[in-house]
Amino acid sequence: MALSTLIVPVLLTFTACFALGKRVDVYSALTKGAEEGLTVLLHILPSLIALLSAVYMFRASGAMEALGTLLAPALDRIGIPAETAPLLFIRPISGSGALAVGSEIMDSYGVDSYIGRVAAVMLGSSETTFYTVAVYYGAAGITKTRYTIPAALCADAVMFLASAFFVRLLMGA
Repeated sequence: MALSTLIVPVLLTFTACFALGKRVDVYSALTKGAEEGLTVLLHILPSLIALLSAVYMFRASGAMEALGTLLAPALDRIGIPAETAPLLFIRPISGSGALAVGSEIMDSYGVDSYIGRVAAVMLGSSETTFYTVAVYYGAAGITKTRYTIPAALCADAVMFLASAFFVRLLMGA
């Protein structure tokens, strides 16, 4: 039997034994935690609905493709494949949308192509900035993000450039 199949049962058994040793009422702790989780969900749900609606409208309207076409020459000039432009726009907003776009890119160009590899590295090394800010700041009740979003978007831009550069450097174009 593989060790990986034992991790979850061992972890659950350890947690139960630890709780018994500390004389913790596990059921009441579980229900209290679930109640707090639902309260957090109620606070962040409006932000998530607005964010996901905006993402789907952006994709469905064709604005994403038009913006990608417009920026293609500039992206090619700085070394980012123009075919990954939709990923650049969607990734900071939505993880599931970015995975869908990444899948489309890899279906079109192949997973072992330069474009497919750049898309994969971009997906693996970036963050869904707006989603993360909406969830964590919404849960904490923070309304002013101040420098968080500009700093995170700058980090995303650096990551997109670095992804294209290192894929070209290490795997060839």
